[in-house]
Amino acid sequence: MVLLRAWMVSLAGGALFLGFRPWLEVLRRPAGVWVAAGLYGSLWFALFYANSAMPNHYTAMGAVAATGCFLRRDPRRGAYAGIVAGLALVTLMRPNDGAAVAIPLFVAALLVPAWRVRGRMVSVVVGVAAGALPWVVEAWLRFGGVSRRLSEASDTQGGIRPVQSLTAHLTALDGPLLCRPCTGDTVAPGVAAWWLLLPLLVVLGLRAARRAGRATVPLWLAVAVAVAASLPYLFLVPYAAPRFLLPGYALLVLPAAVGLLAVADRARASRTVALALAVVLLGHTAVQITQLRTHVGVQERARGDWQRISAVLRENGVRPPCLIKGNSSAIPVAYTAGCASAAMGDPAPATAVILRRADPPHWARDWPRQPVPGTYNPDWSVAVRDVARTP
Repeated sequence: MVLLRAWMVSLAGGALFLGFRPWLEVLRRPAGVWVAAGLYGSLWFALFYANSAMPNHYTAMGAVAATGCFLRRDPRRGAYAGIVAGLALVTLMRPNDGAAVAIPLFVAALLVPAWRVRGRMVSVVVGVAAGALPWVVEAWLRFGGVSRRLSEASDTQGGIRPVQSLTAHLTALDGPLLCRPCTGDTVAPGVAAWWLLLPLLVVLGLRAARRAGRATVPLWLAVAVAVAASLPYLFLVPYAAPRFLLPGYALLVLPAAVGLLAVADRARASRTVALALAVVLLGHTAVQITQLRTHVGVQERARGDWQRISAVLRENGVRPPCLIKGNSSAIPVAYTAGCASAAMGDPAPATAVILRRADPPHWARDWPRQPVPGTYNPDWSVAVRDVARTP
């Protein structure tokens, strides 16, 4: 598991480098790219998911790379390939995100004379098509068509429809990891400051670029793509998770980094500005590290339940080879116990059933049932088949 986590961290770090790399040729001040990558990487949910097989970080990096390649001055130097690769990655990970990122890029290629080049338009279309093709093929082979798959996906999300999820996303800034629902949850004031700091820095970045006589259109395009990538989650998905907005944050930190550098320039001539900047950066870092430690600790304690359940299974005679079923966490518990796992409806006979806040299925109602003491999440129990209770 440690090697797997290390591998995923390496992939996430490589994606971070490749995602922001094209912007070194876009921003007149390359230091802004490294500051932007640092801002994005400082977010606790970016760090938290860096070693997890979740799509949002890679969607974010694909969107940043595609937008940066779109803006490169010399499209012949691999820019078109970068657009295709970036959008293909985004669409492969999440087709809806691919469409959201591609639309503003395609519209920009149509409306801005300097970008009205056939290669840019074709690259956007080809990138989305390349990423969507596996999804479309799977839709026909497994779901009976694209419309059917979209319908089932909507049902899984609780029904994609016009809805206001801004409050849920604000609440999710400090967790839970899946705010579904967020009833009764609150957000820590220090965490909510990110939603105030980010737009302020974006405005300062746009203003600083204009005052320095630099082109602001690239920064505005980053803002447009960020908004397009975030709107579906804010106004169509009826719940929230901190990772959902990673693509939007990854694009917004680019103009924000320009603004942060402008403030840093002012700080050289003003002790007051320097002190305020230091307080803001240290406060932001402290909040993000605190949140990261909190959520890592929660995961460690919750996953400790797998060991506790496995210990009770062993005490009741469950040894490999064995088959575990359950209404929750059957797969990781079975892995920890050295057993195979199966769904409740699987016809294979189970050795034991693990349950949380549920009664055993009808075929296991007569099995001896034992509570699992000392769990982080309460109300765990195991029901063991009599034949498994051997010395």
